[in-house]
Amino acid sequence: MPESRAPPPAGAIERVAQLRKEIETHNYRYYVLDEPSIPDAEYDRLLRELTDLERRFPALVVPESPTQRVGAEPAAGFRTVPHMVPMLSLENAFSEEEVKAFDRRVRERLGSDNEIRYSAEPKLDGVAVGIRYENGILVRAATRGDGTSGEDVTQNIRTISSVPLRLMSDAPPVTLEVRGEVYMPRSGFAEMNKRAQARGEKVFVNPRNAAAGSLRQLDPRVTAIRPLRVFFYGIGEVSGWNMPATHSETLSRLAEWGLCTNPLSTVVVGTAGCVGYYERVGQLRANLPYEIDGVVYKVDALRSQRQLGTVSRAPRWALAHKFPAQEEVTIVEAVDFQVGRTGVITPVARLRPVFVGGVTVSNATLHNMDEVVRKDIRIGDSVAIRRAGDVIPEVVRVLRERRPADAQAIEAPSRCPVCDSDVRKVDGKAIIRCSGGLFCPAQRKEALKHFASRRAMDIEGLGDRVLEQLIDRELVSTPAELFRLTVEELAELDRMGEKSAANLQRAIDRSRTTSFPRFLLALGIPEVGEATAQALAEYFGDLLPLQEASEEELQKIPEIGPIVAAEISAFFRQRHNREVIRALQRAGVHWPSAMAASANAADDFKGLSFVVTGKLETMTRDEARQQIRQRGGKVVESVARQTSYLVCGDKPGSKLAKAESYGVKVLNEVQFLKLLQRNDDE
Repeated sequence: MPESRAPPPAGAIERVAQLRKEIETHNYRYYVLDEPSIPDAEYDRLLRELTDLERRFPALVVPESPTQRVGAEPAAGFRTVPHMVPMLSLENAFSEEEVKAFDRRVRERLGSDNEIRYSAEPKLDGVAVGIRYENGILVRAATRGDGTSGEDVTQNIRTISSVPLRLMSDAPPVTLEVRGEVYMPRSGFAEMNKRAQARGEKVFVNPRNAAAGSLRQLDPRVTAIRPLRVFFYGIGEVSGWNMPATHSETLSRLAEWGLCTNPLSTVVVGTAGCVGYYERVGQLRANLPYEIDGVVYKVDALRSQRQLGTVSRAPRWALAHKFPAQEEVTIVEAVDFQVGRTGVITPVARLRPVFVGGVTVSNATLHNMDEVVRKDIRIGDSVAIRRAGDVIPEVVRVLRERRPADAQAIEAPSRCPVCDSDVRKVDGKAIIRCSGGLFCPAQRKEALKHFASRRAMDIEGLGDRVLEQLIDRELVSTPAELFRLTVEELAELDRMGEKSAANLQRAIDRSRTTSFPRFLLALGIPEVGEATAQALAEYFGDLLPLQEASEEELQKIPEIGPIVAAEISAFFRQRHNREVIRALQRAGVHWPSAMAASANAADDFKGLSFVVTGKLETMTRDEARQQIRQRGGKVVESVARQTSYLVCGDKPGSKLAKAESYGVKVLNEVQFLKLLQRNDDE
């Protein structure tokens, strides 16, 4: 669809924001937690929809969009190491028409009428790694991570027998980073789960999760006994070696050096060759000793690859052609409604158990009530279930010809099934949400983690593990109860001695004094982030007028539209939330009044906009932003031509280059401090 030069409509802006939030959440669960919550097909649909919207409305593209990045941040527990050459993801295709479109784009960009030679290989369902050799010796291995840096898993990779510790070459490259896919063979996966089951231990869901969990063991001895293998499919950084002319020749050379490449890799010509390979491998799929979810085509000539280049997320010279997800038919026996950590209420189908995608499935997400209505799903229906290595299956379609006469319609709850708070549909979105955010037990852990986080109440030492213990031991159920904790109670927690308990208790006590914007952010009001919390604080000055504000009054603030206004109003109307807020105030949580704040504020930065990036030595970025706001300046997230200053610390990233290209004034930390001091002196 052609680009639109007109301003994007409100509906597109809202949908893009929703898609970005969903995709980033799924990225985190898939790449960091190894706990994917939706099928790959659903994730691909979200990403494709976002990509299409950004292509239609280029003004919506921002650097932080998931389309401009590869994946998620590396998980904690391993040292983070950089990739000298980014590990990019691949564009996906699901039909022959999309493969033809890819081939057409390649030929157009190369200015060629000849058929293109492609290197083709199976797409393994495993974990991508980059393994670095120096003078033929393995020195480092890292996961994909966010594409620019990943987790250092060198010791674990060294335990995999199919990875040579020394290349079989008398004259290896000075530096060679090979890219590969760590996987677990089906036979090894089945045997490992069989032994785990016999010992009464947890079994893995599928080989992909088993491979990811095994590779990310902190103890390499555990990894060593897991049946992991690696297929190598390409290279990243290389020096001291004359590269072959083609990708297929590169794979041959890797194999000569003792690096295992897939025996099904071959060279095909044109789209007919690609599709024919896809069909042949698809017929072999069920009998392969490892899981695959598609095939990959890469332009074989490396010179052409360089000419085609990459976009921020994927190379233009490669394509993953995915197989259709596996399906089976079963019956919807009941529907329950689950409340997620953010209050979103999701219908879940309870199914007659069926074996699909390698596991027995008894539950499937129905996503939301709009989806239930669109697909016309009823209790008693026969439905097609899709699961292709995904954790949560989905209902693809209803077999209406099999519908029984007594099939029951599914009705959305009017009250939260967990806490009995009001339930409301989020305007413009196909979801319903419990409005008892500070009270609802289903949201308790997430609400408290957010409440204590650095940008909210900033309770130092109150991390996720401590909070989970407090909740699990029933010492805390609402934010106000944090302020009643004693040193003795805290000292009883795991890995919490008297000194640590005393330090944490003092940190909790210090947090009673906060700022109004931080307090509003800590409440976890849906759709209210830092900027909106700041705008609310500046407009209303204090809590009481905000609590009583109508949706119309809220929309007088430029940053707030009808959807956000409805969320804020619904939050403060909920009796349970007001009770928790009153309890916090009784516990001594307070902030300077609007009058005192305005008396101390200056307006020397009025009319100026600032972006803060990089690591500062004398203050945090949040503290720098607060200093700017106290002087009447505006803090924005993205550099634009109209930006007044970029405050730049160590490792600033792409914002510095963008500011320089726009001619935006760049201040280092010393210059910024001088500007603040001059401002104060005057």
